[in-house]
Amino acid sequence: MKIEEEIKQSKFKNPFQKVAINLQFTANWLAANNNDFFKNFGITMQQFNILRILRGQNPNSISAAEIKQRMLDRNSDVSRLLDRLIDKKLIVKTQCKEDKRATDVKITENGLKLLSKIDLRLEEIDSKFLNLTAKEANQLSDLLDKCRG
Repeated sequence: MKIEEEIKQSKFKNPFQKVAINLQFTANWLAANNNDFFKNFGITMQQFNILRILRGQNPNSISAAEIKQRMLDRNSDVSRLLDRLIDKKLIVKTQCKEDKRATDVKITENGLKLLSKIDLRLEEIDSKFLNLTAKEANQLSDLLDKCRG
């Protein structure tokens, strides 16, 4: 559905305003769909992002500060998210040997198993949500990269 129909507004100052509004609307739409998807697995989108980062580091650990730098949503309260993932036994946190003020975080076997379950469903959901071909998805990704300069 066109953005004009979604927000019931047909006039924009210029194409740049239209694309900015469309990007914001689409980002919110995608976030809502992702939240519903991840709710089925008992985690949030931000928690999934942390687990994905940790899987990429596995078998090594990573600091909480480094996780925050790599997050898609850098405004997230990483300490709180980590505590919730610890409660779910999806990660473990230990004190860093080199810097006693820092913590090292590592994904658990339970965390890896959960990500495997999510991966099975995520591929089919991604292509359905976005309604794009692989070529179109690559083009859109390139254009979004260009927007950020």
